[in-house]
Amino acid sequence: MSEEKIQEIVRLSRTDLDGHRAISEALTAIKGVGKRYSNAVARVSPFESDKKIGALSDEERGKLDEIMKDPEEYGIPTYLRNRRKDHETGENRHLIGPDLKLKEDFDIRRLKETGTYRGWRHKHGLPVRGQKTQSSFRTGSKVGVSRSRVQSEGEEE
Repeated sequence: MSEEKIQEIVRLSRTDLDGHRAISEALTAIKGVGKRYSNAVARVSPFESDKKIGALSDEERGKLDEIMKDPEEYGIPTYLRNRRKDHETGENRHLIGPDLKLKEDFDIRRLKETGTYRGWRHKHGLPVRGQKTQSSFRTGSKVGVSRSRVQSEGEEE
């Protein structure tokens, strides 16, 4: 039997992936790629789904990257994309890695500049999606009287 050489660490979409994991499992380590999207990419790709990502050649990894960046061409459904009806272009896109983080930051900045309710909540560090705040989100500066301060004032009298 011939053992195929498996790379320990694979670089794909500017992210380091574990080469000993199956394709669909390894792709979930990339920001913007969840389990459902990685399964769709693995099914559309011409490789066996249980093949290790470290066993792929550079051309095959390039093919995987191409499938993730242009899902429409390979028949991945629109509902699996993370930027449906993009605010600027109106297209259905799927962003991964640092591109997704940059786009999120621009979206939050746009909300703050337009003065929306969500933008105001982002600006003040409060929860944006309707969570209750009576007992949660109490980190940061504390308001109240500290115990040592009360004791020191009592001694002065």
